[in-house]
Amino acid sequence: MNHTVPAAKWLREYSLGTLQRDLLAAVVVTIMLIPQSLAYALLAGVPAEVGLYASIAPLMVYALFGSSRTLSVGPVAVASLMSATALSQVAAQNTADYLLAATLLALLSGLFLLLLGVLRLGFLANFLSHPVISGFITASGILIAFSQLKHLTGVTAQGDSLPELILSMLAGAESTNPYSLLLGAAVIIFLIWSRGAAVRFLQYFSLSENTAAMLVKAAPIIGVIATILIASGWDLEGKGVKLVGAIPSGLPPLVWPSFTLELIQQLLMPAIMISIIGYVESISVGKTLAARRRQKIDMNRELIGLGAANMASGFSGGFPVTGGFSRSVVNFDAGAETQMASVFTAFGIALAAMFLTPFLYYLPKATLAATIIVAVLSLVDFSILKKTWHYAPRDFVAVLTTIVVTLLFGVEAGVSCGVLASIVLFLYRTSRPHIAEVGLVEGTEHFRNIQRHQVHTLPQILSIRMDESLMFSNAAFLEDRMYAHIAGTPAVRHVILVCSAVNEIDWSALETLESINARLRAAGVYFHLSEVKGPVMDALSRSGFVQRLSGEIFFTQYQAFTTLSETLGSGPPAQWENR
Repeated sequence: MNHTVPAAKWLREYSLGTLQRDLLAAVVVTIMLIPQSLAYALLAGVPAEVGLYASIAPLMVYALFGSSRTLSVGPVAVASLMSATALSQVAAQNTADYLLAATLLALLSGLFLLLLGVLRLGFLANFLSHPVISGFITASGILIAFSQLKHLTGVTAQGDSLPELILSMLAGAESTNPYSLLLGAAVIIFLIWSRGAAVRFLQYFSLSENTAAMLVKAAPIIGVIATILIASGWDLEGKGVKLVGAIPSGLPPLVWPSFTLELIQQLLMPAIMISIIGYVESISVGKTLAARRRQKIDMNRELIGLGAANMASGFSGGFPVTGGFSRSVVNFDAGAETQMASVFTAFGIALAAMFLTPFLYYLPKATLAATIIVAVLSLVDFSILKKTWHYAPRDFVAVLTTIVVTLLFGVEAGVSCGVLASIVLFLYRTSRPHIAEVGLVEGTEHFRNIQRHQVHTLPQILSIRMDESLMFSNAAFLEDRMYAHIAGTPAVRHVILVCSAVNEIDWSALETLESINARLRAAGVYFHLSEVKGPVMDALSRSGFVQRLSGEIFFTQYQAFTTLSETLGSGPPAQWENR
């Protein structure tokens, strides 16, 4: 039961103290999530109420099936931007077809995640390198910020890439609404101030740092209330400021979207992309928070939980959701101990959908745009370029390429480029593993790279260490390097392949070893292996390679080196060559 429904475990241990902490966290997250839900609905191009719908059922469903106790699921910036990009290709905004496509996108994302979870393919997320994901999220943060300038200025603009957005904004610059711009700029300044100086300001009133930090989380809702009062009191609608307008009251309806095969085909690939990015983001946040409390999350169970949450979003008129970084951290810091906090949050959002929507009529879209812009500032991290440049130039190229492609050609091209870059980097690294000639460190039984250490070697014995599993992608590289070493040392009579880092040898690599063995035998050189791991040894024995090997398989490299040196009559280590 615990494996099928993880919530069963923490429900059995639930106590009054846990209830109080979860309830407090839910209040804080609800206050934060209401403006966020409205803002991300604006970003996704759907009506404001859809953002509320996507923050009710998904939270409750994830609470049952997710393995993280503190991850908060709902609309997030990157997934909302990717949704808007995908939906704009199949329907026009503010139409029934657009809403239908949004719910179908959530359902397809959920189905894909559920399929991966059932097949236990959570490990696939590891193939997306962190630097590439960081580059994509950084570029997406920039695109999101620029996409919201039209709401901030009141200009009619559109575009999925940075050049399109900039040119569109410049073309409509003359129609900038000064009231909207002033209001949005004021909200941005207030929200930035609330993230920094506000905590110190509240501490002047004898509030503890934790209490002040919690109160600051309510800054977005303060901005919403203040701008609603300003917009209604000064009739900003009559001055051209765009408002959210009438929002239907009530709970989300249960829907079964009607769709065509053509629409599914158009949305399938975007749904997969949104699922992958959302899953990676959720896993990253979930692992970080779980580690802080010495808890553990199940990657495959997370696929099930997020898949079910997206299905719930689709059936309740929402759009794709995933685990949000900022509100998950707030949920954790506010003291949430279980997913009951998310259930309480869902009830809070439901109450807002039923009773507070009439008050949101005068909410300026510039306020929501400002909320998004400030929220995505934390996503932009150009330091990854400097870090990768100094540590691994290949990663730097991948990150830079992902950022540039995303900015110039949009998020879909950026995601595709990121996935491709991750795969290419993986294949490149495995195809060119570190291979070193090693020698014996004086006074020890350890062997190290002759280029890095003072070691003992013999001209008749060549010891090659392979620091990677032997696979089809790197077998030829090993063969070339080995022959190059032999060609440079004509006196070689024994070649030892040190397999201490070899965890697997596939069939292609086995054929390469067979070829090396035959070629060395023909040249009068014996081929040996040392430090072969058990599973690899079992595979070599089943293949018959052990019987055909011209040399021997030694338990340790020290045993191999000393045994062969004695065979050659080279004397004790003191007489060996120093390199």
